[in-house]
Formats: sequence, structure tokens, C-alpha cells
Amino acid sequence: CTDVVIRALRKGASLDLQKLVHEDMKNNFSKYPKIWRLKKTDRNIDHRRVPNLSRYFERKGYSLGVSKNKEDYLAGDIVTCSVVKRPHIMIVSNNRAKDGTQLVIHNIGSGTKEENTLFAFPITGHFRIIVAPNSPVK
Repeated sequence: CTDVVIRALRKGASLDLQKLVHEDMKNNFSKYPKIWRLKKTDRNIDHRRVPNLSRYFERKGYSLGVSKNKEDYLAGDIVTCSVVKRPHIMIVSNNRAKDGTQLVIHNIGSGTKEENTLFAFPITGHFRIIVAPNSPVK
């Protein structure tokens, strides 16, 4: 599921999360989750772990409050949730379900899909990354 977000931000916002997360973790390792009992960073996998992405987004000030109000979610927002106690991440789509709820784009095991599952799982994080045109992002 992280690959969907990584590729979307790379293409849509010119953000290389592999590089950005690795650099931030390297400089601030103690501020990242210790779920995997690692002693140092691993640039090949760190950016592909939902808890690490969540922490990176929080550290960069992209975090918004979690809400059950569909109007609080905009196209392009990133949402983390818990699927059977496992972390998951998805992107809010610009398309809506018949009831007005934003669809999400994610990969939950059977390829990338756009689905009406924004509120199907307990939401654990809500992030909005705003990148001004022609500005470097750090």
C-alpha cells in the first residue's frame, strides 16, 4: 500500500519519499517507531513502512485531525488506518461515492484500486501535503 503513496507523491508532487524519509530517519532515528527493533536505518525499506511514513508526515507538519466527517477529506489527502491491527495507507480520490463520500486509492492486496472504503477501517492519521509550484520541498 505504501508504494501507491510513494509513486503518487513522486509523480504528482516531485517528492522522493525514499530519499526524504531515509534522510530524516538518519538524522532523527530516535523519533521514529521502534516496532522492528532496528539499530539503524535501511534506505531500501524505511519508506515502505506505514508507521514511518506517518511519523515523517507528522514531523513535517502535514498532520490534520482525524475525523468521521466526509467533508474534512480532500482529494490528495493521505489517510492511514488499521486493517485487522495492521497499518494501511491510502490516498483520497477526487471521485465520490453516491452519498458524497470521497473514494480512496489504495492497494490492500489485490492491486491498486479506487474504492469507497474511506471509513471502512479505523482511521489513525490524516495528512495533507501542500507543495507550492516550483518550490523545493524538504
